[in-house]
Amino acid sequence: MDKFNNTAPGTYDLILMDIQMPIMDGYEATRAIRALPRPDGKTIPIFAMTADAFTEDVSSALASGMNGHLAKPIDVAKLYTTVAGVIWKDKVPKTKGQ
Repeated sequence: MDKFNNTAPGTYDLILMDIQMPIMDGYEATRAIRALPRPDGKTIPIFAMTADAFTEDVSSALASGMNGHLAKPIDVAKLYTTVAGVIWKDKVPKTKGQ
């Protein structure tokens, strides 16, 4: 949270958030980022990265303000697809029918 807060808006394209951190868990950190008085705090994509992969864990991630959930061990293809979908969403022209 501090790293994000101490950079200029637009520095990061997305955040991969660990859930089990020692001082502030990922849910608290996400809520804190969403509450920051800076424009990208409310819009930066945040994805949970955790070994907790039950339905309630995904629900908790979304309820805290995260955009999604990636279960550990990480499926590299899913990680790449998720990251590319966020980074390239406004840069890749849509094809007919999308």
